[in-house]
Amino acid sequence: MAEPERTPDGRYVVVNGRRWRATDPAIPAEPAAELRKLLMRARRDVGVALREQDAEAEREARARVRDAKVALGERGTPWWEQTPDQRRNRWQRGLAALS
Repeated sequence: MAEPERTPDGRYVVVNGRRWRATDPAIPAEPAAELRKLLMRARRDVGVALREQDAEAEREARARVRDAKVALGERGTPWWEQTPDQRRNRWQRGLAALS
């Protein structure tokens, strides 16, 4: 799969003309891959909950999606406004909470 287009500053990816905040490039490869895996699992769980019309399971799965996106730096305080320690703490807390 080809890498998506990025803005010149590297802070956003562009998909179908729309900007999305990029994953924090300071996250080491292994934890970033684990966070993406957990994000995809949570997204699948949202779909299952929607098909089963289980509102509680949907809320829980959507909360895990949000937690994973925050840990990856795609939501919450922008990663370029955080110190290296804050960035590291963010993804480590996310991994701990989601694992």
